[in-house]
This record gives sequence, structure tokens and C-alpha cells, in this order.
Amino acid sequence: MKLMFISDIHGSLHWLEQALLKAEEEQPHTLVILGDFLYHGPRNPLPDGYDPQGVAARLNAYGKSLVAVRGNCDAEVDQMLLQFPMMGDYVLILHEGRKIYATHGHGFSIDNLPQLTSGDVFIQGHTHLPVADVKEGITVLNPGSISLPKENHPNSYGILENGDFIIKDFAGNIVKQIKL
Repeated sequence: MKLMFISDIHGSLHWLEQALLKAEEEQPHTLVILGDFLYHGPRNPLPDGYDPQGVAARLNAYGKSLVAVRGNCDAEVDQMLLQFPMMGDYVLILHEGRKIYATHGHGFSIDNLPQLTSGDVFIQGHTHLPVADVKEGITVLNPGSISLPKENHPNSYGILENGDFIIKDFAGNIVKQIKL
């Protein structure tokens, strides 16, 4: 089962469309969205193609293969526009015999892990920085941001399949990779 992870859309219909084109190519079983859907946030510039209502409409049309968590820029009013649940702080995914704790990263984070056991996976967004590492026996991941990457990183997304987590840019280049 292939999973695709995106984070930090921040209302960019342009970058969401790019991510959904990659989803068509990658053919994941599930698209996991790690928060910050519609609002760009007071510290961020407006991303390319800023259109929160368009983002909501596009995600609603994408359908039932979404799993989503709330980001620090998401509010109850955002949920009113979205037809899938996204207000949970985290979701647990059982994937190929592993427990994946997926969250936005503004509560529990790579620097403040929840109680997990060696071999588990923790994935977050929030920092807009790609990460593929191991910390205290826990694989820690961040696909980066599709719309507002930081520290000169490219716009990116993550793929988890057959025990490999690969962060890719939209040109198809591998940004980071780790074997789980």
C-alpha cells in the first residue's frame, strides 16, 4: 500500500494542483495531508495561486482517499468548507506492520515525540523542512512544504512504499530518502 504525504498547502491552489498531478502519477492508496490547508498564516507571504476556496473545492472533489490532520493555521471555520474530517491533532496509521503517528508538528514534534516504541514512525509537517532520519529508534519524517518551503529547499512531498520513504521535488528529484 502506497501512501503520499503533503503538508502546508497554505491556500495555494497552484501547488495543490501540482501535488494532485503527482498523486495521479504516483497512484497512492491514500493521500495524507499534514495540516495548514487554507490560510497562509500571519508570518508567511501569500503563496503562488492563493485561493483558499479553490483549495477547499479541489480537495472536496478529490474524494474519499484522504486522511488529514489539523495544522496550527487551521480553524473550525476551515472545517466548514471541507467535506472530510481534518480537525484531529493526529492520526494513527497502521502500514506494513508499522505504526505511523501523523500530525502537523505544532504540538508533538520531532523535538517533542509522543510515546512511541522503537520501529514506529513519526511524521509531521509545520516546519516546511524535509526530514528523513532516526531518533531514539523512531523514524522521524517531514515531507517539507508543497507551497512555502523554507531554507532554500524545493517544494516537496513524500512517498512511503515497500519500507522506503522518499521525499521528492516536483521535478521528480529525490530530496531525501530513508529505509524504514
